[in-house]
Amino acid sequence: MSPSPSGTGNTARVGVLGASGYTGGELLRLLAHHDGFSVGLLTAERRAGQSLGAVFPHLDGAGFPDLVKIEDAAWDRLDAVFCCLPHGTTQEVVASLPEHLKVVDLSADFRLADPEVYAEWYGQAHGAVALQAEAVYGLTELARDEVGTARLVANPGCYPTSAQLPLAPLLEDGLIETDDIIIDAKSGVSGAGREAKQGSLFAEVGEGVHAYGVAAHRHAPEIEQGLSAAAGAPVRVNFTPHLMPMNRGILATIYVRSRAGADALRDALARRYADEPFVRVLPAGAAPATRHVRGSNHCLIGVFDDRIEGRAILISAIDNLVKGASGQAIQNMNLMHALPETTGLEQAPLFP
Repeated sequence: MSPSPSGTGNTARVGVLGASGYTGGELLRLLAHHDGFSVGLLTAERRAGQSLGAVFPHLDGAGFPDLVKIEDAAWDRLDAVFCCLPHGTTQEVVASLPEHLKVVDLSADFRLADPEVYAEWYGQAHGAVALQAEAVYGLTELARDEVGTARLVANPGCYPTSAQLPLAPLLEDGLIETDDIIIDAKSGVSGAGREAKQGSLFAEVGEGVHAYGVAAHRHAPEIEQGLSAAAGAPVRVNFTPHLMPMNRGILATIYVRSRAGADALRDALARRYADEPFVRVLPAGAAPATRHVRGSNHCLIGVFDDRIEGRAILISAIDNLVKGASGQAIQNMNLMHALPETTGLEQAPLFP
């Protein structure tokens, strides 16, 4: 089924701003067979005037409109937009949009509730402070009701998604200590975006692994914001990301000081996510892998006792482009339009 250029019946008309990047392309791959949304607008400043097939050959023939500049957009033909623009540019764009549009923003511009924290970590003043107060942080499984009634949803970052899904319920239940959390996370290269950068070149990434953003990665305050809310008290974490020679995926290995053994932690997570369509807690002894979630909106969680008494190890796996970005964005937009949140997201993972 090809998407129609404008909505009909109960179909909502959506636009994708910044459609030429990896998250934009992944959104369109998933939207190509979405029964509730039709795509009526694609923007890309440098690629304006081109067909989507020229930018993403794998989507050629899917029936999507050509790319245009944002200033040429016909907003009155849309019901909602996905923003896949770079951080620092999205605030101004979203603030200028007509108020009838529902927005899911995939940048970092509305994730941090405190504008001063945003300015500290992103090196510039927040450009839409009043709008920030309206934004809902959209980690779907933990904010479903708020997302459903929101006009603006800040889609979580990929690393924060992989960390908060296993940790937040345990902090809510008081099962782990708040002052001793270590997150060792590894991501595929697509997490760095589609722009040409020296650090993303094959010769720089292939046949190796390296840490980056050590003690300074911008996802740290986002993780701490969500975990502090879950714990009802300030939480600080040790977070170190690593770049892996693979296209997709995040594997987060998380070390915690536990007030209960792995069985109790696993049971608590299993109860919390028992009815969730995309989060699965694995049985004892099973460890998730990125190849088990590739191309899907799934998050897999494994729980182990450490050999050091009183400590436990949590392992989560997601696809950084799907559950860590575009899939979760669609999950949120589904809720904002009172659609089943699984709509367009029921694909099984790709294997091998």
